[in-house]
Amino acid sequence: MTTPARLIPLLEQFDWACERLTHRMAGPTADSGNGTDVEVGALTDAEYLWEPVKDCWSVRRHSTGPGPGATALTGSGDWGRDTAPFPHPSPPPFTTLAWRLSHLSELLVLRADHTTGNHAMTRDDYRVVGDAAGAVADFEASAAAWRSALAGADDTALDTVGHSTYPYGSDPEDPFIDTVWWVNQEILHHGAEIALLRDLYRARGGAGA
Repeated sequence: MTTPARLIPLLEQFDWACERLTHRMAGPTADSGNGTDVEVGALTDAEYLWEPVKDCWSVRRHSTGPGPGATALTGSGDWGRDTAPFPHPSPPPFTTLAWRLSHLSELLVLRADHTTGNHAMTRDDYRVVGDAAGAVADFEASAAAWRSALAGADDTALDTVGHSTYPYGSDPEDPFIDTVWWVNQEILHHGAEIALLRDLYRARGGAGA
């Protein structure tokens, strides 16, 4: 199948954003922004779960219960992600690197399921990962699932309202091309947040830390 011309730049943007974020988390080098590689250490479990301020939302073991301001832990397995029903707390809680990465992986794999899969997966089905290496691998797998869903989209699919039935956003009311754009901006803005959290963790305590 020929890829629609208007989808090509969005696919290229998605691929680049995912590659850059993966390298920023896993190392050993990452693009500095101008094409120059800089050394990057692999994400550690301590950094993954680091809470830089009070009352962070994060991923936690179900056995410990939700964190401050959260009412539940969403996700299957031993770990879950802090959440609360709408309306959410205002101002919104600060979220850890683990929370943001889990959120990205979940939205990617659920949207893949609600586009070309069984159209049945919920947040409670998503397995939240509690360690750094596993979370990076989970992000890569989730990104690959969404990329595979996009690969089969033709012009008709791009214009179809509700081609993605993802139930936690406006997907059922949107043309699919708008959903594709929205997912890209999720990767870009949360990826930038994750990169900044890595910088803050490295610099915590001052230049000599």
